[in-house]
Amino acid sequence: MFRKYINFVRGVSINRVGLTGVVLTTSSFFLFSILELARLAGILTNAYLGLITYLLFPALFVVGLILIPIGWRLSKKATGRTTRELLDGRFAEGEIRGAFYGSKVFTTIAIFTLANIIILGAASSRMLHFMDEPVFCGTACHSVMNPEWVTYQVSPHARVRCVDCHVGEGVDALIDSKLNGMWQMISITFDLLQRPIPTPVHQLRPARETCEKCHWPDKFYGSRLKSIARYAMDEKSTPGYNTLNLKVDINHSLNKAGIHWHVSEDSRVTYSTVSNERKKMTWVEVNYGDGSSKRYVNRAVTDTSANDEAARVMDCVDCHNRATHIYEDPHDAVDERMRQGLLDRSLPFLKREALTAITGSYADSAAAMEGIANSLAGFYRLSYPNVALQRSDGIDSAVMVLQSVYSRNIHHGMNISWGSYASQIGHRGPRQGCFRCHNSDLVAADSTSISYDCSLCHSILAFQSPAVFQYLEPTDSTSREYRMHQYLQQEFLDYLKQ
Repeated sequence: MFRKYINFVRGVSINRVGLTGVVLTTSSFFLFSILELARLAGILTNAYLGLITYLLFPALFVVGLILIPIGWRLSKKATGRTTRELLDGRFAEGEIRGAFYGSKVFTTIAIFTLANIIILGAASSRMLHFMDEPVFCGTACHSVMNPEWVTYQVSPHARVRCVDCHVGEGVDALIDSKLNGMWQMISITFDLLQRPIPTPVHQLRPARETCEKCHWPDKFYGSRLKSIARYAMDEKSTPGYNTLNLKVDINHSLNKAGIHWHVSEDSRVTYSTVSNERKKMTWVEVNYGDGSSKRYVNRAVTDTSANDEAARVMDCVDCHNRATHIYEDPHDAVDERMRQGLLDRSLPFLKREALTAITGSYADSAAAMEGIANSLAGFYRLSYPNVALQRSDGIDSAVMVLQSVYSRNIHHGMNISWGSYASQIGHRGPRQGCFRCHNSDLVAADSTSISYDCSLCHSILAFQSPAVFQYLEPTDSTSREYRMHQYLQQEFLDYLKQ
């Protein structure tokens, strides 16, 4: 019986074209099987091997299948013989009868057809599954997507698949994503990409289909205490703490509305922006639950390119625009590493010199790694030679931390530098974050403007206060976190008594 199928393969590879088709089909099948088993066993995890496994080999398999009948047709045309005559010329009577003539020919073709369908179906299914994995999204186009992959892996959503936010559910979403992926591949191949890549705000799915699958709006209530550490540029990198009582409530029926009022079901905020970039507002309209509304028009805007057709209903990503691919501000990055104890602030002027090192102008990543080391170590050699000699390990550790900060946030190949992807959480600049809407230029018909009072979203319990630092000093009995919690709890109780 096995001989019969060997004869069948010999028959279909009637010339070089047909033989090429058989070789491609057979070799791609066996190589696909071997690599797939290796991937399932965890031996191979590289995304490029995944591309070869799920894209190249199935494509070669199909090409091989197409070449086989083409080879037959070319051979018949060149010789002028029928199929029966060609087979009679290649095989003895007994060899070909069982495989090609009589009732068994249908069975033979059916078996090979079924095998092809199973192979292609399995390859297609595995390909789609593989392309939904974060490692494919982040590493398949390494030079382009590496910045997003780096920031994704250290983000709060590192365990959420890329496709859960970027693709969506259903066949239509799947087809749209694959068509968009094809265009991205073309853009990469012919270098049609912008650098840095603009944030795809117009392609993001609605927050109610993504964010609110996990973050339940009905649970946005109460307040949250937050303490932010800031370190001065002085010799001791003196810490100061801002303690805030964030009002996260969504309910305004009980006069408890806070930050998440913007996305509550009882009200709707609609806005339009200049050039549809969601940065400079043309107008903002608030529709209340009782049916009333109020529109604020930006009197400082002379560009009227925005129109009502481009209006957008505000949702989570209008503020949480960098919820996953988070690029840090250099000041915040250094402060956070100091707060975590990764940077030893007992080194003189460490905050100032750390900022100088990571914000320097460097030609590429290699130059940056060398420049950061030279900047920090050079400062201590020149200004504090004793410290450089006695604390060399601490300085080397600080250099490594700062190099890591730089590598996470700066990507020369994609022209990503400090501030390329700013977060809209908070209000660092005069027209950033909250202040895009909450400013004196957005005025209603009754001459009122959108309030920008600090107490709308948070109460300030402490501002640049050094007092909390004593609770962060190490002791033998309690942890830093516990002492911080004690302090903040007391601060909050004192606030409620006022």
